[in-house]
Order: sequence, then C-alpha cells, then structure tokens
Amino acid sequence: MTFATLGLIEPLLRALETLGYQTPTPVQAQAIPAVLAGRDLMAAAQTGTGKTAGFAVPLLQLLTMEGPKVAANSARALILCPTRELAEQVHASVAEYAQNLPLTTYAVYGGVSINPQMMKLRKGVDILVATPGRLIDLFRQNALKLNQLQTLVLDEADRMLDLGFSEELANIYRMLPKKRQTLLFSATFSDEIRQLAGQMLNDPLTIEVSPRNVAANTVKQWVVPVDKKRKAEMFVHLMRKGRWKQVLVFAKTRNGVDALVDKLQGLGINADGIHGDKPQATRQRALDRFKSSDVQILVATDVAARGLDIEDLPLVVNFDLPIVAEDYIHRIGRTGRAGNTGEAISLVCADEVNMLSAIEMLTRQTLSRHMEQDFEPEHRVPDTDASGQVVKKPKKPKKPKTSGGGGKRNLGKWVDSGDAAPVEPSIKPVRKVPVFNTGPRKKK
Repeated sequence: MTFATLGLIEPLLRALETLGYQTPTPVQAQAIPAVLAGRDLMAAAQTGTGKTAGFAVPLLQLLTMEGPKVAANSARALILCPTRELAEQVHASVAEYAQNLPLTTYAVYGGVSINPQMMKLRKGVDILVATPGRLIDLFRQNALKLNQLQTLVLDEADRMLDLGFSEELANIYRMLPKKRQTLLFSATFSDEIRQLAGQMLNDPLTIEVSPRNVAANTVKQWVVPVDKKRKAEMFVHLMRKGRWKQVLVFAKTRNGVDALVDKLQGLGINADGIHGDKPQATRQRALDRFKSSDVQILVATDVAARGLDIEDLPLVVNFDLPIVAEDYIHRIGRTGRAGNTGEAISLVCADEVNMLSAIEMLTRQTLSRHMEQDFEPEHRVPDTDASGQVVKKPKKPKKPKTSGGGGKRNLGKWVDSGDAAPVEPSIKPVRKVPVFNTGPRKKK
C-alpha cells in the first residue's frame, strides 16, 4: 500500500515524499480513508506509530478541497493538545505536511503572552492547535470565534483528563458548532475516554491497530532495584558504566527534577531540566539544546511524556516510576520510534513496588531485573509479575528466645532484615469525565 492508494492529492504526496514517508503505518492506512469520508473517529495506536499524520494529512486535504475561506478571528479546524510541548510538536508536523498547500496554521498555549496570539488570529487560521486553557481565554476575549469550525481533533485526550481539564473540555464542547467532524486519537483508551467519546462523537468508527495499553516491542525494558536514597548515585554509576551520550530522564516531581539536575551539574555533567514551573521559553530552549546534543541529560516531569519527538533517542530512564501506569507507556515511547530500537531503564525502590506491579499488569509483561553490584538495596523490592500480584518473601519462622536462670521465656519477633517496610498501595487518581448537558446531536 502507498499513500497514493489512499486517495491523497498531489501536493500532500509531494510533502510526504520530501519528509521521507514511504508507506502508511497501520493507523494511517485505516484512519486516512475514514477521515476523508467525513466519519467521526476514535483511534488507538502505540506512541510513535504516526497518529499525527493519521489525522493531520486527511484534515489538510478536506480543508483544501472544501469550505469557504477562513473568516477573521476564526478557525476551520481545531486540534486540542494537553501540553505546550505537544501543541508545538503537532503544529510543527502539520506545517510540514501543509508546505505545498494554501492553508494557514498556528499554535496557541499558555505560559507566553496572549497579545501576539490575538494579533495572529485577526486574519483567521485554517488549522489552530491549542491547549484547552488558552483556547478558552482567547474565546472569552472575543479573539477567536468557532462558528466556522468544521473539524475538532482531541489528541491525547486521556492526558487531558489526567491533568484535570475535564471542566475545560465541557466548556469547549458548549462553544462548538453542533454539526462538525470529531476525531479522537490516543495511545491508550481508558474507560473514562470511552465515556468521553460517547458524549462528544457521533457514531464513531473505532480503530485499534495494536493491543490495548501495550508498549512498543522496539523498546528493550528492564528494572534496576535500588534504595531510594541511592538513586542519584545509581544513575551516575549506570551513566558512566554505559557511556550514555543522550538520555531523557523522568522524575516524579518538579523538586525532584531540580535536585537531580543540580546533582549532575555539580559533577560536571551537562544536564538541564523541564517542568511546569519553568517558563515556556526556558523549556523550549532546554529541549532544543537536548535535540541538538548540546545537553547530554534532560530531566523532566511527565510534561515531556507526550509530544517530544526526538530523532533516534537511544535511552529513556525512569528515575521515579509514574503514579499513573499508562504514563509509563508514553514515557518509554519517546525512544524506539518510527521503527528504531531503544532502551528503557527504571530505577525502582521498595516503596514503588505497587506502581511497578500496576505497570506490569497494564503492559501484560514482567520486567526483568538487573541487580548492580555494590548497589544491592537494603530494603528489598518484592517480586512482581504481570498478574498484578506482589510476591512477598516468606519470613523466617519465629523462634523462642529464652532468658537465663529459668525465668519467663520471651518470645521475640524475628523479622528478616531484607523485608521492605509496609507499603501503601499506589492509588490511581480518579479522572473526572466532563458531563455535557446537551440535547441529542443532529445526524450529519
């Protein structure tokens, strides 16, 4: 199968050829004809399999072939993304696909001044890529009208719910024309996302080109058990042992990112970090320097788990495991993209065992463990498997402890020093699904 057989017009075929796209990926082969036919669509595929082209390429063709010229302060198509980084990445891809077309594209998001964005929207844009919060700000200030909107794309909608955008999605839904095409693309489909799709989409076609919530088989994964207090030391040891050149590292908190970056920089290692507290310009500069190999180690919170497309990234390290198991798939999906191979290493301490178990159950695989000499943890990480069970090490039998002189026999508690302290179960945050109080949708 070729892109030409999917019915794409010549300017798009020429752009794809320039970008080195030879044959459609499975998600592209199924999604492009459906979008061109005007169907509502919800599609799931592993990260790095070409979802963006799956919706952007046919959307560009529809806008080129149909509809009036875009009006002032208007958009003909809207792509919603959960983070600034993903919005930038999606917009860059859309602009590349549209290089031979008479269409305008633009991206808006928070963290930067709204005034230049308002000025840019005065002439209208054909495709607007936006984060939910900034989109609502522009709409409320009358800088953007949506009455001309033909297509809505929800990209990584599960992440939007994770980040608490349920109320914003409900508000955006009320702003949209009733008659429109809606496309929902994601690497994973949770039950909440299926409920959201049932409310926002009209008789959608469902595409799942890979097993639900399975990590790409191009990524080699393993776990290194370590005590929490020695994680930074372990990371430096592994980095020097493996002579790592370019590594994307995920930490759980913003303070954790800053602490690890300070530690690495103090050792003379070229490292930088990105998280939600940093200005957008600072985040973009750090990312650009990492892509150009000016920065060796980039440490990030889950703000970087989606939307970072780094060519030939060889390695991802989970310094901390994610609280939400699905985010593990997105994190390691930054490597092993577009048919390349990659590695993902997770540093796991005893109090993360429930998170590890949740990840293994979600991905339906037991991650192999590599113990590093001189780093054997004092607090043992209990064995886990894909069944979701934590296998506890049997305790040694209690033995009577006698006191001298025939006195009372003291039965002491004997506990294996290798046993981990009791661990609170990892609780997955409850994601609110927006409730839309609207009447029945009109059939197209």
